[in-house]
Amino acid sequence: MAQGITEQVQHSEDSRRRAPALESVAGQATGAFPVVRMRRLRRSAVVRDLVRETALDLDDLIYPLFVVPGSGIQREIPSLPGQYHWSVDRVAQEAERLAHLGIRALLLFGIPASKDPEGSQAWCDTAPVQQAIRAIKAALPDMLVITDVCLCEYTSHGHCGHLSGQEVDNDATLPLLARTAVSHARAGADMVAPSDMMDGRVGAIRRALDEAGFTETAIMAYSAKYASAFYGPFRDAAGSAPSFGNRRGYQMDPGNAAEALREVQLDMAEGADIVMVKPALPYLDVLRRVKDTFAMPTAAYNVSGEYAMIRAAVDRGWLDERTAVWESLLGIKRAGADLIITYWAPQVAAWLQEGWRP
Repeated sequence: MAQGITEQVQHSEDSRRRAPALESVAGQATGAFPVVRMRRLRRSAVVRDLVRETALDLDDLIYPLFVVPGSGIQREIPSLPGQYHWSVDRVAQEAERLAHLGIRALLLFGIPASKDPEGSQAWCDTAPVQQAIRAIKAALPDMLVITDVCLCEYTSHGHCGHLSGQEVDNDATLPLLARTAVSHARAGADMVAPSDMMDGRVGAIRRALDEAGFTETAIMAYSAKYASAFYGPFRDAAGSAPSFGNRRGYQMDPGNAAEALREVQLDMAEGADIVMVKPALPYLDVLRRVKDTFAMPTAAYNVSGEYAMIRAAVDRGWLDERTAVWESLLGIKRAGADLIITYWAPQVAAWLQEGWRP
């Protein structure tokens, strides 16, 4: 397997070296001003639309939602202005509003009523996520419901798996993640998304789903998930900050790109249907390498810190919200993302409904 990934990386590098020189593109001389004028194809919106190489569409976007215990709750998250904690009854109503905007896919995160060292509420059939799945699917059968599969929101210590002393025990965590994924599928989830970064978790989840009869439930793997500073607002929203240490022992080192290709290849071999790079904007180079190397359906997570930065600049009048958001999401898609998980999805949908054009 190591030899295979080395050959793929070498092939990619060889392809770049064999790319035609700029002066001979399409067999024509370039830079021959005034015969060649690049501005001709930028003169009007119609022409720009016709020749645009990358287009962003609402069907590219997945919207994350945070579900909490209780009823009648719509509570704004301080570190994520414009994003909310939703109780189960309200999240179904919100899903209907989103559907009217044209959003067709949701990613659910849950905050339990209580936590314990194992995170047992993660696979409880009456926990907020499982209840939310049933409520949303009852109201909107065609809405694609994806669920995050991790234990960090559910464990009392805030780490993503079972602890042995002060270490996350990889192999002891796998059956807990598999049990969680099956409980989500049983509640009606269309797709599960393991974000824990344990080795072997995609295979463990795929086997558990198949054995439970959920052979059609897809897996979107957080394959290249980096240990990033850009998760801060999310950890506040999900109450998932570790009580000691950090997650660098299982999430990826930000300096590594070739390692991301190995992670993706392993997840593919274990049964991932979609692979992911997270975060998005600081890792566009990784996203492009993943897409070029594997040609797999590829997601990118435009994470909470990326959202919060633009939102803070917009609130201070430093950026125009619509054009900054659109440019950011377009850049993620141009880098290779087929799917983009983003907190901006409802705003983008509303702007498009209004007839706004970038």
